[in-house]
Amino acid sequence: MSNTTRILVTGAGGFIGHHLVKRLKQEGYWVRGVDIKPPEYEDTAADEFQILDLRRWESCLEASENVDEVYNLAADMGGIGYITAFLAGISCNNILINAHMLEASRSNGVKRFLFSSSACVYAQYKQKSADVSPLKEEDAYPADPEPGYGWEKLYAEELCRYYYRDYKFETRIVRFHNVYGPLGTYDGGKEKAPAAISRKVALASGGGHIEIWGDGQQTRSFMYIDDCVEGLIRIMQSDHREPLNLGTDRLVTVDELVDLICGIAGKQLNKRHDLSKPQGVRGRNSDNTRLREVLGWEPAISLEEGLRATYNWIASEIEKKSLVQAAA
Repeated sequence: MSNTTRILVTGAGGFIGHHLVKRLKQEGYWVRGVDIKPPEYEDTAADEFQILDLRRWESCLEASENVDEVYNLAADMGGIGYITAFLAGISCNNILINAHMLEASRSNGVKRFLFSSSACVYAQYKQKSADVSPLKEEDAYPADPEPGYGWEKLYAEELCRYYYRDYKFETRIVRFHNVYGPLGTYDGGKEKAPAAISRKVALASGGGHIEIWGDGQQTRSFMYIDDCVEGLIRIMQSDHREPLNLGTDRLVTVDELVDLICGIAGKQLNKRHDLSKPQGVRGRNSDNTRLREVLGWEPAISLEEGLRATYNWIASEIEKKSLVQAAA
């Protein structure tokens, strides 16, 4: 792709979108960022940044005007506590965003549209064991996705397929598996496990305890943000129109994740498990076979390396906040 390509990133005020905008600008692209809010932790690198509510049709038309490619990352989402608490609101918001952005992009002559889906589309009956088999793309069917968020993601994937079938509108579909890294939400209820645990470890005194949701034996794989951005750009530039996993295939328990972060922090902490909290499916892992076949590439940044950068950033943010409060 030529660097004269004009790109829209929706959700550019969010974690993945913000990092993607920075990378695209480094590559020399012209980038418009759109979100319902500005970036939380640092200024955007985008050439233009518009505050728009993409649940509204007129906003989607405005956002997608005069661009060649759309990375549609805008979504109402968060960690397991959030997505299990607001099924109707999340589903309705995201259905509106995705349907309006697809049609507005097609109407405005956009050449390629990338939809950010999720591993939450995978059938829950295939994820009942902690030593879960890696999930292949076809394991989304017969359908039994995560309630709310998973269902609307799965339907939007189908909508992308219909837009290619009926209009020959070029769509790409990415299924994210647990993305983490600096500049991600780490408190307030929408944070995911690596950020939430990093915050808890940073705030805990050595020899103290931290609360873990569930029994700590539930398993996941985790992908560092730099690998995520690299994969997004490669998938957009590929000729593959069907859904693709984007994640790592290293499975760890939540307790193992806690131990890794404690090691990075140099703290010995006791785990207190809360079985009343939501913990999602028992196990989830990414099968990267098709990703390797299509791209000749897969995420390679180690969990240790990624967690070190993430923990250090969160710990420094917490320290900054405490210094501001102490000075107030």
